Amino acid sequence: MKTEPKIKLFLVDDDAVFLKSLELQFLNHADFEIKTFPTGELCIQNLNEKPDVIVLDYHLDGIVKNAINGMQTLDRIKEINAGIPVIMLSSQDKIEVAVSCMHHKAFDYVVKSETAFVRLQKVISNIFKYQKMEKELNWYMDRM
Repeated sequence: MKTEPKIKLFLVDDDAVFLKSLELQFLNHADFEIKTFPTGELCIQNLNEKPDVIVLDYHLDGIVKNAINGMQTLDRIKEINAGIPVIMLSSQDKIEVAVSCMHHKAFDYVVKSETAFVRLQKVISNIFKYQKMEKELNWYMDRM
């Protein structure tokens, strides 16, 4: 019996407590292979590991003051591999921030809250549904 490969998830946040709690929630609720990074630079350096999904904090300058922020990290990820879905995560509940993230090709935007983990699970599930539909559509288009 063939087992499904684990979903490779990168979590990027400079808030160590939030990052650890998010990692533990994912490990307890699903079969993920998780890598955590406190900076965008470290995430970018590890893109060769081909993550399936990246959850990326919007600010990212809490530890290293001159670290690149989440938007700069998002732009670099998309330059390197536009196909990696990136979910932006922020404590900012502002529509302008969410819209800006979407303009920079984020897959979705989730506000840090008590329900953030549940929302992230739903978004990740939607990413895979979307990718499956895209593959099926391409398969049909190739046969027309």
